[in-house]
Amino acid sequence: MDGNSLPSPLSAKYKGTFGYYTVRDRLPVILTKVVDTLCRMNSKIADQYDEEHAESLKNICGRISQLKYEVQTNKPVTPIQDGWADAIVWDKYYKKQKTLIDGAEPCWFVSPWLYMECYMYRKIMESIHLSKLLGDKIDPFRDQKEQAFMTSQAATIAVSMDLMEKLTKLDEIAEPLKYIFVHYLKIALWGNKCDLSISGGDENTQTSCPLAQVDILEPYILVDNTSQVWDTLVAIKKAKSGHGQLDIVLDNAGFELVTDLCLAELLLSSGFVSKVVFHAKAMPWFVSDVTLHDFHWTLQMFCASNNMGMSHFGNLWQSRLKDGSWSLRVHEFWTLPHSFHEMEETVPKLYAELELSDFIFFKGDLNYRKLTSDRSWDFTTSFQKTLQGFTPAPLCTLRTLKCDTVVGLNPGQAEKVEKEDSDWMITGSYAVIQAYIP
Repeated sequence: MDGNSLPSPLSAKYKGTFGYYTVRDRLPVILTKVVDTLCRMNSKIADQYDEEHAESLKNICGRISQLKYEVQTNKPVTPIQDGWADAIVWDKYYKKQKTLIDGAEPCWFVSPWLYMECYMYRKIMESIHLSKLLGDKIDPFRDQKEQAFMTSQAATIAVSMDLMEKLTKLDEIAEPLKYIFVHYLKIALWGNKCDLSISGGDENTQTSCPLAQVDILEPYILVDNTSQVWDTLVAIKKAKSGHGQLDIVLDNAGFELVTDLCLAELLLSSGFVSKVVFHAKAMPWFVSDVTLHDFHWTLQMFCASNNMGMSHFGNLWQSRLKDGSWSLRVHEFWTLPHSFHEMEETVPKLYAELELSDFIFFKGDLNYRKLTSDRSWDFTTSFQKTLQGFTPAPLCTLRTLKCDTVVGLNPGQAEKVEKEDSDWMITGSYAVIQAYIP
């Protein structure tokens, strides 16, 4: 697709947009909370290590405070200089962005919002990585993610017990398997509401019973390709005799991850696939995104639970990781600013890995933004067009809307929803289940 014919990227240069509000208000709040979190760790670090480590922590806080100042005053971005392998890719992207604005320096209220928001989280991690003493020891969002999991215990127990009962009696229950799949697909969809970055790091957890909410929330799904997804999975099961591979590109830790694990278990236990590959972030990202540590910590919490359903699945999932029916992978691409249509050129090995999949679920808002290049598309633009050739395998995005871009709507649909709720694109109250099946 000709780059000149594409709609403009979302950007904070457009006042009144959610991108502008994010850079002006939300990002400084997140940075402030990171500094506060790290400052509260000071005495713990001093006790656990020594005063030299505590002093290093203060230097990290100073660098992040400087970053906050640069955001608020629209300073030009600076190269990533922590020596990590992805720094070279970030530098190439920075130079590319300069060419798009006639050699000017990319900056917060001018450059594409997706680039700037990803850059902020990468600079947070640079501030930590530059500490030789603490660079590999700190996740500034870990406490928030773990607290979010703990406060969603009732919902987690409800889903675990329900799934255990259904899988135990899969051959006996009257409900068609399709109905159970649809239910768990939509639980995984609405699990995406639990996003700490959209709330500025404030608690945003699942406290009500998700099983009862699915039907109530049905009118808020703007695009629903569930039947298409089901038909494709049935065809894969038949063609591969149950030996297909499912990939899930994860979004948030906490309750959303729980729903992703349950959906994966349902498809594996019912014989649709024999292997599930989860893709997590290589570093702490967008406050609540799943890292390697978050994934394993969640399984440990399941194993340690006094609840029968949680402990059952915790032990089962640990065994799945050991026998290879589940695997967990991380790749630096998921924490780059690139849209996914750039993957094949930027990291062809990862694209080739995804081509081995029979079906891919992309979870959440950030993955949706990268699938569709985070542009101001007309609401009725087809989802396929916005993918710009990114088709490694049949795919589906499960996303609650948290930024002002969405595609694939019917004519007049956006205008109707706008009249009912002027914030419909940014609160996570509306959702899409959008599939592209080549």
